[in-house]
Amino acid sequence: MATAAPQKTALKLLGVVVTMGALAWASVPFYSWFCKVTGFGGETAVADAGSDVVLDETIKIRFDASIDRGFPWTFRPVDREMELRIGETGLAFYEAINTSDRVIAGTATYNVAPFEAGGFFTKIDCFCFTEQVLQPGESVLMPVTFYVDPDITTDRDAKFVHRITLSYTFYETDLPEDYAALDNGAAKQTDLN
Repeated sequence: MATAAPQKTALKLLGVVVTMGALAWASVPFYSWFCKVTGFGGETAVADAGSDVVLDETIKIRFDASIDRGFPWTFRPVDREMELRIGETGLAFYEAINTSDRVIAGTATYNVAPFEAGGFFTKIDCFCFTEQVLQPGESVLMPVTFYVDPDITTDRDAKFVHRITLSYTFYETDLPEDYAALDNGAAKQTDLN
């Protein structure tokens, strides 16, 4: 009887460890899903077309850009700020330049501040939806098409928002296979010379 108690305690402890591990593993996708559904944490909404309603009330949109440490691109918004009517479709551009001597792929992550506005900032099309690949020295203008949902004016917290900041950060990603083969071929050709 005395040996059964330590075994029960060990099994309970193992159960707690497994449960905590499972919760930790599930927390990231659950949090991601929660942010997409609610707009919490600056997640934006996505739509196929612009809003059917455009209000006379305006809102200012500020654009911000940054790159991951050591990422050899220059990345900036073309315009720092624009003012548009709530519900009106806006078009903004960001410029990226590959300042390295190699082909580089990058992916942009984004968020919206203040967080209360995230669910009302709606993207129709965005360079952040796909991976970007730039040749050495290549410069590109990348568009983002968006609107601010008119429902922002009736939301308990978001109705006091008069300025929204859209921020992007670019990170280097692995080259797609077709680019990687070309890049390796160029590197081999350079080695031969």
